[in-house]
Amino acid sequence: MNDPHFIWHYDGKTAICREAILTATEGGFDVAADGLPLENYAWADLVYRGEKSGGPYYGHISRPGWQIGLTDPLPDALFARLPKPKRYGGFIDRVGLVPASVILVAASAALIFGVTKVPEVVAPLVPMSWERNLGDAMIGDMGGRFCQTRDSRKALDVMTARLNSKGDPIEINIANINMVNAVALPGGKVVIFRGLLQEAKNADELAGVLGHEIGHVRNRDVMQSLLRQTGLSILLGGANTNAAGALNTLVSSRFSREAEAAADDYSIKLMQKAAISPDATAGFFERLSGDEKKMGKAAAALGYLSSHPVSASREKAFRASKQTGVAHTPVVTPEQWRAIVDACANDPDVEDGTGLPF
Repeated sequence: MNDPHFIWHYDGKTAICREAILTATEGGFDVAADGLPLENYAWADLVYRGEKSGGPYYGHISRPGWQIGLTDPLPDALFARLPKPKRYGGFIDRVGLVPASVILVAASAALIFGVTKVPEVVAPLVPMSWERNLGDAMIGDMGGRFCQTRDSRKALDVMTARLNSKGDPIEINIANINMVNAVALPGGKVVIFRGLLQEAKNADELAGVLGHEIGHVRNRDVMQSLLRQTGLSILLGGANTNAAGALNTLVSSRFSREAEAAADDYSIKLMQKAAISPDATAGFFERLSGDEKKMGKAAAALGYLSSHPVSASREKAFRASKQTGVAHTPVVTPEQWRAIVDACANDPDVEDGTGLPF
């Protein structure tokens, strides 16, 4: 085992490749080459670098440029002391590619599950005062787009009280933005966009939308969404790829669809309690579903990937909720409805906007 073995060698100080002799010693090995002093090295100082000149070659852990390469096979006892090539990395090489893949997939699934499910537990624990402060900040970012008159404010208060008779205070504002949409913000704040008022034909249609947004408020859906998106952004932030973006969208929209369906159910219960007919809201969704019906089978895909259920399914749910033998009354008077619709009439600076229906 102590016989000399021919190798090639770079000393790391010059670009000269020398023929050298490796001889095993009790604590390591000697390298002897013409023009260089005899030096002793430890086997543990070697690092596998790859293949060159028909055999493996090695570097030194602390001497850049230092290399030795085998020209003759070493005895098995010596070869066993040389570092082995690492195909994937220490962990994967230790446990194997397939077990490591299973472990990594399981760990990733656990992270995704934690990011998406934990907000359901954490959101109700967030102090309402903190959530209201966050909602105030978001309201401030609307850039002064709100508009109202004294009559529209009174009419909205009447509508809100009719639906939200025993709940915590809800703050309703109308934004002068041409978008068929409404949104719930943290802290019990709801924004109705002017485009929605223009699309709705009567107050009962708006009542279904408003009940939906109140459902989001009561279920703390906004805070859950904020926590979930923050977690997903951190988890996927380092993966700047279309796949990561698609995963974020699919995971997020799954929970969003559940929240939207629950908010519709909440709206239906509020309207039943207030004796407001759901037919008007169903008619509203019937009009919105016109384009979806033209899409045919593609509408099913839209319903799956969208953050909201398709309008046709929402129309069906509201129509089915109508109670027989109940004397329904409009949520507000025609005059009050007109005051709400005309809230932004004296503010001609309308901002355009696009987005999914509420």
